[in-house]
Amino acid sequence: MHVANEQNHRLQSLDDLPNILSAAFEIPRFESLQLSAPSHKPRVLMLYGSLRDKSYSRFLTFEAAKLLDRFGAEVRIFDPSGLPLPDDSSADHPKVQELRSLTEWSESQVWCSPERHGSMTGIMKAQIDWIPLNSGAVRPTQGKTLAVMQVSGGSQSFNAVNQLRLLGRWMRMITIPNQSSVAKAYEQFDDAGRMKPSPYYDRVVDVMEELMKFTLLTRSISDYLVNRYSERKEDISMLEARVNLKKAI
Repeated sequence: MHVANEQNHRLQSLDDLPNILSAAFEIPRFESLQLSAPSHKPRVLMLYGSLRDKSYSRFLTFEAAKLLDRFGAEVRIFDPSGLPLPDDSSADHPKVQELRSLTEWSESQVWCSPERHGSMTGIMKAQIDWIPLNSGAVRPTQGKTLAVMQVSGGSQSFNAVNQLRLLGRWMRMITIPNQSSVAKAYEQFDDAGRMKPSPYYDRVVDVMEELMKFTLLTRSISDYLVNRYSERKEDISMLEARVNLKKAI
C-alpha cells in the first residue's frame, strides 16, 4: 500500500516526468467510465464489397442485419453501386456524401468483403478510402465499434478480414475480437439468398452478438476512451498561441 501511494504521489507531482505537459496530463479514472443509457437504439452501418447480382458478401451482410435488428440495433446498409473511385470525383458526389453522412450517423459498423486475389475487393477498399480520417476537428470513425467478415469462393481464408482489421485500427475504431470467414460461400446460401444452418451461420450470430455487447459497453464513453494526451497537448498549445497573438495585438 505504501508503494502504491508513493507511486500515485510521484505521478501527481510529475517531478520525474520532465517531458510531460502537466495541463494535458490526466490519470485514467474508473469514475469516468460510468455508462449511461442513450435514448436511441445502437446505430449500425453495414458495408459490403461486391456489385454482383448474386453477391455473397451482400447476402451475408443482409443476414447479419436481420440478426442485429433482432438484437435491438437500428441498421442501415450502404449500397456501393455508383460510388466513384477515390480521387476520380469530388467529395461532393451524392454517393460519397451519403456514405459520409451514414458514417457520422453510425455508432458501430460491419465491413464484409469477398476475398479476391488473396485480398479484399477494390469496391470494399474504395468505400473505406472515401471515409475521411479527419473531418474538420472530428474523426468520423474514431471510437466506433467494428466487426469484420469475409466470404470466399474456395477454402477458408482470413486474408480479407486481416486487412479489414488493419484498416479498422488505422481508422481508430474498436474492432471486436471475433470475426466471420465463410468458405465456399456458394454452398452456404439458398436460392433466396438466405444463409443455411451451419457452424458458419452460428459464428455470424456470435459476431453480431459480440458487436452489440461492445457497442453497448462503449458508445456512451467513446469520447473519453479515445481522448489522448498528445491531442490535449496540441489543443493547449494552439490555445496558448491564440492568446499570445491577442496579447501581441
